[in-house]
Amino acid sequence: MEMLLDVVSVEPHKDNTLLLIFENQEKRLFDMTPYLDKKPFTKLKGSPLFMKATVAYSTVVWPGNIDIAPETLWDNSKRA
Repeated sequence: MEMLLDVVSVEPHKDNTLLLIFENQEKRLFDMTPYLDKKPFTKLKGSPLFMKATVAYSTVVWPGNIDIAPETLWDNSKRA
C-alpha cells in the first residue's frame, strides 16, 4: 500500500503550475493545465482565482469549495 503524503505548502504560478512541498519535504511541480477544462476546475481557467490556491485539509484548495486530491498531486507531479 502506497503512503499518502500531505501537502504542506503550495505556490501557484501564472503558467498554471503549482509548486508543492509535501510532508516528506519533497518539492514537486504539478501542471494544472489538463485539469482546467474539467469541472470544477473550469472556474480557475484564466481567472485570478487560480493564484489564490492555499493548503487546507492536507491538500490544495481554492475559494468556492474547489480542491484536488493530494494523491493526484503526488502521482502527476514531477520533482522540482
